[in-house]
Amino acid sequence: MNSKEQKIASFDPNGVGDSSGGLFGLPFTIDESEVVIIPTPWEVTVSYSAGTAQGPQAVKDASPQLDLYEPHIKDAWKLGIAMEEISEEWAATSNMLRDKAEAYIKWLEAGSPEEDTAQFENLPAEVTQKGQEFLQWLKQKALNYLEQGKLVGVLGGDHSTPLGLMHALADKHEEYGILQIDAHADLREAYEGFAFSHASIMYNALKLPQVKKLVQVGIRDICQAEAELAEQSNGRVTIFYDAVLKENMYGGDSWKKECKKIIAQLPQKVYISFDIDGLDPKLCPATGTPVPGGLEFEQAMFLIKQLVKSGREIIGFDLCEVAPGDSEWNGNVGARVLLKLCNLMAASQKRLEAQF
Repeated sequence: MNSKEQKIASFDPNGVGDSSGGLFGLPFTIDESEVVIIPTPWEVTVSYSAGTAQGPQAVKDASPQLDLYEPHIKDAWKLGIAMEEISEEWAATSNMLRDKAEAYIKWLEAGSPEEDTAQFENLPAEVTQKGQEFLQWLKQKALNYLEQGKLVGVLGGDHSTPLGLMHALADKHEEYGILQIDAHADLREAYEGFAFSHASIMYNALKLPQVKKLVQVGIRDICQAEAELAEQSNGRVTIFYDAVLKENMYGGDSWKKECKKIIAQLPQKVYISFDIDGLDPKLCPATGTPVPGGLEFEQAMFLIKQLVKSGREIIGFDLCEVAPGDSEWNGNVGARVLLKLCNLMAASQKRLEAQF
C-alpha cells in the first residue's frame, strides 16, 4: 500500500475530484490524516423539519467537486482529511426514535390529550437514555483520536450531536471557550421534555466547568428564558444578535470591527460550533429551522480567519443541521464550510502555514 508521502506525490490536486475516493476526493486513510471527521447521523429531537441525519452523506457526496486550492494556506490538501464511515446502527436508531418523537411532539402540540398519555409518558426517558449512550459513544471515539494527536470535527446530524466531542475536549483541556454561529441560542432546558434536544446543546455544554465562555453570533430566534439565562450568566454567555450586528454595520461600523468585538470575548482555546442555519437561509434552504437574516458565507469565514489571525487555537469543531433537501445545493455549501473549518483549525495549530 502506498504511504502518505507516495500518495501526495501521485495525487493531482488540479484534477477531477474522485467520487470513489475519500472526503473531498482525497486519497488519505484515517491513519494518514491529521484531521478526522466523525459523522453523526442523529436527529431524534428535531422540532420542525427533519433531514439532518442525512447531512453527513449529502456533504460527503458533494465534497469531491470542490477545488482544494486555498489562496492563503499553503498546500492545505496535504494535511490529510478523512471521514469515518457513517454508522448504520446509529442512523437506524435515530430513524426509529425519530418516528416515535414526531408522534410525541404532535401530541404535545395538540395539548397532550389525556387518553394518549400512557402511549407517550415514557418516551422522553427512552430518548434521554439513548442520547446519553450516543454522547458516550462519540466521546470515546473522539478521545481515541485526540490521544493520537489528531484534530477532530463532528459532522451532524442535528445540533444535539456534538456534545460528546465537547466532553472529550473537556477531558483534554483545563478550559476553553465556544464560538457558536447559529440562528438559535440553543439554551433551552430539556426542550419538549428531551434532555439532549437540539435546542438544548448549549445549555448542556455549559454544564461542563471547563467551558469558561460561550459567544453566540448571528442569533435571531430566541425565547425569553434563553435571553435571561445569558443576561444572568455573569458574562459567561455573550450574545451577538444578528439584528444588532447588522444595525451597527448599517450605522457605519465594518464587519472587521464587529469581528474584533466578538473575538475579544473568547479565551485562547476555542471550540467552533457551526450550525448551518447561522448562514442566510438562501445558502441552506433545507435546514431544519431556517430563519431570515444571518451571515453570508464569506462573513462567517472572515470571522474564523480573524480568530486564527488573533493567535487563538481552534481545538475542535462541529458542523450541524445540513439537510440534503431536494437538490445538491445544501450539501455543496456544507462541504465548503467543512473544508474551511478543517483547514482553519489546522492553521490555528500551526499544522498548516497561513498568510492572511
